[in-house]
Amino acid sequence: MTGRQSELEQLVAAKEVIVACGPGGVGKTTTAAAIAAGVAAHLGGKVLVITVDPARRLADALGIGGLGNRATRVPDEAFLAAGVRPKGELHAAMLDMSESWDALVRRHAPDEPTAGQILSNPLYQNISRRFSQGHDYIAMERLFELHEEGEYDLLVVDTPPSRNALDLLDAPARMQEFFSSRLLRWVTVPYRSRLVNMASRPFYQVADRVLGSQLLQDLADFFILLQTMRDGFVARAAAVDRLLRDARTTFLLVTTLEAVPGREAAEMKAALAERRLHLGLLVCNKVLPESLTDPGAARAADRLAEASAELGPGLAARLASGGDEVAADVVSRVVDEVAHSFANFRLVANREAELLRELSAAHDVTVTIPYQPGHVTDLASLLAMGARVFGDEAEEHVAARVSGSRRAGGRSGGRPRRAGAP
Repeated sequence: MTGRQSELEQLVAAKEVIVACGPGGVGKTTTAAAIAAGVAAHLGGKVLVITVDPARRLADALGIGGLGNRATRVPDEAFLAAGVRPKGELHAAMLDMSESWDALVRRHAPDEPTAGQILSNPLYQNISRRFSQGHDYIAMERLFELHEEGEYDLLVVDTPPSRNALDLLDAPARMQEFFSSRLLRWVTVPYRSRLVNMASRPFYQVADRVLGSQLLQDLADFFILLQTMRDGFVARAAAVDRLLRDARTTFLLVTTLEAVPGREAAEMKAALAERRLHLGLLVCNKVLPESLTDPGAARAADRLAEASAELGPGLAARLASGGDEVAADVVSRVVDEVAHSFANFRLVANREAELLRELSAAHDVTVTIPYQPGHVTDLASLLAMGARVFGDEAEEHVAARVSGSRRAGGRSGGRPRRAGAP
């Protein structure tokens, strides 16, 4: 067992919740699914991964027809087809915003008639789904609900990509603030008491001219109904916040080493540390190989560029002997382009290496996942990615088989692009 494998297995064994966070477009959803699949396959237990708006190919990769708010078990046959006999169970679900909000209303409304009035209110669907940090809060609320039910040994939660690193961490507090906000008081107090004081009268006179009396009345009716759920929402938001800070919860930060995602990841890491939330694992995805930073390779590329004109005729003759007639000047241009492309990739790789040093400073467990062509299309690919995260040498045959099948399938044309875990 490798040192990293031992550290991660100890981490997973001590935790009940893993919250995957990070910038959008860095492979966070796939990384969360890969870790959940790896735990279910090799460590055992009942594992649930909750994803947010996953690509259709992820559902296909898990061997299930579709994802919804209700968890679906990934069949053992899918693991067996990938060459692995699972020690535990893997379940998957997708966060359904509409269904989750409706469930929240039914849970916190004082009675069924009030819940029905809220759910049937014409403003409900628009307003409830446009709460600031609403997606973040619903993800955390769903996590809390599943944790309270206690059906699963490990919950791995993929969270919505946030424009601000603090959105996810502050979502429970912002929900509490909303129910104590001036907006609710401004809109509802006059309609509760039928009295408008002198300070608020100008506001309502302007609002009445702009929005109309009926819309103001509809807004007031809706917010008065919302306030019947205040105590339940506030208490639940506080409980969600406690779960995020619980010793049984850890955060998984996923990023690439490109400039913008890297900066956002650094902000998220600092925010976690400031709030004393446990960052158990940092995963840097789609990383260029270290060989690109080799000084010897760099010198060879420089020499190749300088000698491209000299090498052209000889290489053209070699190609001609194999049956391919190519002009010497064309071969020279190709050699020069290859050398300059290597130099460009080397520049990016050096920048990545520097950012990796900064992100991994003072953090014990950092994992890099190399750039891979193509997408994760089946459970074998997910397990191979999970094996890279855990450093599990026993699973090298899975990674090798996946890599071999990709090579056998050929390559598409076009310029190289980052793919990794989509």
